[in-house]
Amino acid sequence: MSYVLGLRCRECGREYPTSVVFVCEYCFGSLEIAYDYTRIKKVLTRKAIESRPKDMWRYKELLPIDKAPTDGLNTGFTPFIRSHNLAKVLGVKELYIKDDSVNYPTLSFKDRVVAVALSKAKEFGFHTVACASTGNLANSVAANATIAGLRAFIFIPADLEAGKIIASSIYNPTVVKVEGNYDEVNRLCSEIASKYKWAFVNINIRPFYAEGSKTYAFEIAEQMGWRVPKHIVAPSAGGSLVTKIKKGLQEFTDLGLIDKFDSKLYVAQGKGCAPIVTAIKEDSDIIKPVKPKTIAKSLAIGNPADGYYAYDVVKKSGGWAEEATDSEIIDAIKLLAETEGIFTETAGGVTVAATIKLIKQKKIPKDESIVICITGNGLKTQEVIVNKLVKPLKIKPNLHSFEEEQKKRPTSDHYSI
Repeated sequence: MSYVLGLRCRECGREYPTSVVFVCEYCFGSLEIAYDYTRIKKVLTRKAIESRPKDMWRYKELLPIDKAPTDGLNTGFTPFIRSHNLAKVLGVKELYIKDDSVNYPTLSFKDRVVAVALSKAKEFGFHTVACASTGNLANSVAANATIAGLRAFIFIPADLEAGKIIASSIYNPTVVKVEGNYDEVNRLCSEIASKYKWAFVNINIRPFYAEGSKTYAFEIAEQMGWRVPKHIVAPSAGGSLVTKIKKGLQEFTDLGLIDKFDSKLYVAQGKGCAPIVTAIKEDSDIIKPVKPKTIAKSLAIGNPADGYYAYDVVKKSGGWAEEATDSEIIDAIKLLAETEGIFTETAGGVTVAATIKLIKQKKIPKDESIVICITGNGLKTQEVIVNKLVKPLKIKPNLHSFEEEQKKRPTSDHYSI
């Protein structure tokens, strides 16, 4: 049973029936899903949710499909970790990590949005799916299309990390390396989407795809015992994730699943590609496009599609934004690994580094609950860290050799920041 009323323009409010449309024909605003919350409230209770399998579809009434889900049946409900070691280093009282670096099947939160997109693509009758991607989305579309029995085309910047290219190519989609940055790739894909009858998950069926991100927020609230943290720090590329965190938690509040939603939201970006951070710091609702230059390639979108909306939800929540340099990203990746045993990709390094800055700046108080959003796995971006690690000991196969090499190894404080 579907609880979707249709599509609604985020700018002028004009309504559309459920179809493959993503831009308002009157004001060119983006469209999002509208739900029948009155009907949902009658069936979606805490007890109902808790009785269901531990995957993202336990919140199916708040996702835009008409029939039973066909994809992502093992996706979601990823670990929600109470951090003690990192909290001690940062000097904070209550710190949590929502860890989508172990999401199924491709180790990033993109598996959530793709599960919704492919389920909906099938309902619309598509047989080919595609995407423009900075890496994680490419991996997810390639893997999930294979599981779903769909043909896939993956468009990526030619300079993408080798690990992410391999992690897409292994599923045997058609991978297209475009000589340009993500924004140029996306423009090309928009042209292709207008000519070919393919489901581009983040273009022509984007309104449905984007709703999958809400499940990340739903899980935070449920895993915290049906409450929300005071502060949530999320990485931002196109800007959609933080807007859907807000939407998801607001939906839970309106449905009575949590008492109130008063979290402050924060955006984290790499210093070489931080148009949303810049807008927030300048208190300007104009998102100025930039040419990306950062090791955080999964966040390297210089002209973010949801940039204004990300700016808007952050400002209205009372939150803030921060950027991280390449060296700060690397240090943060190492810090998270050394303290909590979580190996995150560069986007996670950005989020941890930004959180450290926000705490030092007293934007985030040390005595209030904080959630750090980790959205991807470090195995995908090993090249940025490989030369920054302490080299292994190399010894002869005897005790003397081991002890002699040990003496040469300097001791260090793993947890310094």
